[in-house]
Amino acid sequence: MTNPIAPSGCSNTPVLKERGQHEVFCGLTSIIWLHRKIQDAFFLVVGSRTCAHLLQSAAGVMIFAEPRFGTAILEEADLAGLNDSHDALDAEVNRLLARRPDIRQLFLVGSCPSEVIKLDLARAAERLTQVHAPRVRVLNYTGSGIETTFTQGEDMCLASMVPILQPTDDAELVIAGALPDVVEDQMLSLLADIGIPNVRLLPARTQDQEPKIGPNTKFALTQPFLGETHAALTRRGAQHIPAPFPFGERGTTAWLWAIAQKFDISRQHFDAVTRAPRDRARRAIAAHADTLRGRSVFFFPDSQLEIPLARFLTQECGMQADEVGTPYLHRDVVGADLERIPEGPRISEGQDVDKQLDRVRASRPDLTVCGLGLANPLEAEGLATKWAIELVFTPVHFYEQAGDLAGLFSRPLRRKQLLKLEAAE
Repeated sequence: MTNPIAPSGCSNTPVLKERGQHEVFCGLTSIIWLHRKIQDAFFLVVGSRTCAHLLQSAAGVMIFAEPRFGTAILEEADLAGLNDSHDALDAEVNRLLARRPDIRQLFLVGSCPSEVIKLDLARAAERLTQVHAPRVRVLNYTGSGIETTFTQGEDMCLASMVPILQPTDDAELVIAGALPDVVEDQMLSLLADIGIPNVRLLPARTQDQEPKIGPNTKFALTQPFLGETHAALTRRGAQHIPAPFPFGERGTTAWLWAIAQKFDISRQHFDAVTRAPRDRARRAIAAHADTLRGRSVFFFPDSQLEIPLARFLTQECGMQADEVGTPYLHRDVVGADLERIPEGPRISEGQDVDKQLDRVRASRPDLTVCGLGLANPLEAEGLATKWAIELVFTPVHFYEQAGDLAGLFSRPLRRKQLLKLEAAE
């Protein structure tokens, strides 16, 4: 008779599968950070005027700006099948590349309208690559709200790049996931100090800096929503380094140490390099922990950051999680975080908004992390909320941002307390 395996955190917690009404931003919104990150690329959305308005309003681009994204508008005749959309798309791409010789990579991004009319952007990308190679390569992925949530747009983009990366037998580390430049530089500095050689990034800032992939490649993820990218890299033979995500002091240390072990870095050297930034991160978190400790939090599914953030709040800030909802639960990606969340919360995958609203009203958490569309109604019901989208657009990774991350959660609670005091006066 074998001994039963002891449960580890929430690893063995039954997952509530929800399939119902949901509310998310579509995957097109990821272009807002990707077009800044990949500096020789252009993102051409094949969609409607609604898609164009979404991108313009989300990005806040002035009329005189020259962004690296745009929309090829599908008119009514295109949607009705009266025009040859492929001919029109080819002409639009030709005009764009003639006007913008700086473009080296062109992404054709599918939208709800292009998906509905079954416009074959994969075939269009192949055809246009033959025309414009080697100066420009053309790739495609879907950012459709029918298919993707808003962070999955980045996942689809990076996954589309993996099959064309050059092969290599060199032992290199690839870090996958877009980060703000200042955070990326901090990460590279930490890895260099630890002694990790040959670090490559996906996405790279330019095509010339792209990683190569082979059987001796090891890769780590900085974003928990990269399930398709993880699968694509694994298919190419690269080896995933599973680890908690680098949020907070403990998450960052565990992520770095998982990588260091794969490159035979001694613990003594690792501790010497990370001691000072770890101390800074702990002090920064402590400044907010008094507000957070003992408070309850409820996560609506939104960005796939929910499980790593719940790990951070429960393990490092002393919060109690009532429910942790996520759009998709990839255990190969977030398993290390899941096992570090203390047993107790409900873990849910997918969304049924009405049922989740019933549960959050029943539990009355101190803090609810949710999408923009739910925040104001819940605030009107007396619940303190945090916009989930802010956690994607704010630098929150690694040691130097640990205090800022904790502050994003403590501020709504402090604001609610101040409003109560003002009302009492």
